[in-house]
Amino acid sequence: MPKALLFSRQPLTSRPLHEWLDDTADGVVLVTTPKAVQGAEDILREHFPMHRLVDDYHAWATEHVAEAAAREYGVDLIASTSESDILRAARLRGRLALPGQDVASATAYRDKVVMKRIARDAGIRVPGFAPVDSPADLLDFLDLEGFPAVVKPRFGAGSEGVFILRAPQDIASFLARQRDTDVPFVPGQWMVETFVHGDFLHLDGMMQDGRVLHAWPSVYNTEGIAQRLRDHSHMSSVMLGADDPRFGAITRLGHDLIAALPSAGLPLAFHLEAWIGSDGDPVLCEIASRSGGALVAEAYERIFGVHLAKEGVRAQCGSALTVRTQPAPPAELSSWILFPPGRGAFAPPEQPCPVPAAELSVRFPPGAVGRGVEHLTQAAADALVTAGSPEEIRAYQDELAQWWYANARWE
Repeated sequence: MPKALLFSRQPLTSRPLHEWLDDTADGVVLVTTPKAVQGAEDILREHFPMHRLVDDYHAWATEHVAEAAAREYGVDLIASTSESDILRAARLRGRLALPGQDVASATAYRDKVVMKRIARDAGIRVPGFAPVDSPADLLDFLDLEGFPAVVKPRFGAGSEGVFILRAPQDIASFLARQRDTDVPFVPGQWMVETFVHGDFLHLDGMMQDGRVLHAWPSVYNTEGIAQRLRDHSHMSSVMLGADDPRFGAITRLGHDLIAALPSAGLPLAFHLEAWIGSDGDPVLCEIASRSGGALVAEAYERIFGVHLAKEGVRAQCGSALTVRTQPAPPAELSSWILFPPGRGAFAPPEQPCPVPAAELSVRFPPGAVGRGVEHLTQAAADALVTAGSPEEIRAYQDELAQWWYANARWE
């Protein structure tokens, strides 16, 4: 097995990398944080003796520490587990002349302006868009395209910093956020695009060398996931049936877009989002060269036996893929739902979940204080729901949601 350096800030207690990867003690140099290994110190000693702990994970100094460790141990591959690590991993590959996703490919999958320019030039439908490097850029776009419009960070993930402009007064509200936002108001960081109406879908799978190895589409319960942060609502997704007319449209989009973007080289998971309106043609939202969040990977594994987050990390570390070809349409489909934290002390339902098709996991302990949805995938409870058709799944999801909201209390 090749030796790999792995960036990961995920807690080892919830993302068991030692179980996911082969020959960890001899083959994996882990760059992580003290917080990520709390409660897993024995795992760190046994499985990752070649580790580096950094206090400020997102600092530039972490890349310097990682390069020194990579050179010391003579690694063959660089791997990452999170969106924020994709570019730093690519930069390190370039410094060390190692295979895998390079900076050009990583940039195309991270920078939404670069991504949409490449897609547009390839004939793929995208919203009207423009980089925002100053207030004048934003005003010029609105003069041309009008309202509503969406301002978002070019390198954001999980609807981070997304702001919807519906009327002229919203411009001042957006600009007033400058002191509070984590993303600086400087050139190269922001963009604006037209607001798109339609069903909001995602396509998830594995890719290699500019082609899709296998994938399956799903549809969200909302036109945009930023709505969850604004409304503190539940979020869900249901796999499409193979006979759904949207299935072919978003699947073709995935194949065309991955072929158009700079190749990632070695296998990677991907997560694509797009809208499909009444005309049936998809409009690209974005694509990422990593597994989708929430329970996307778990739902995919339930049906196809492949956990996309695990598969993506293993592939980056040199392990063989579980599946390399598109599977046949399955007999069952899966879905997931995230129930939001309320406001106040949590009192969970006293009775077990009555929906037989649902596997409910309560994430908040009794008495935990909720403050609403603070980040996109935060959930007081979540569930996988599996059934023979999307219609059955939605009926089960509705039953589950009614039971949850009637029985979970925030006091």
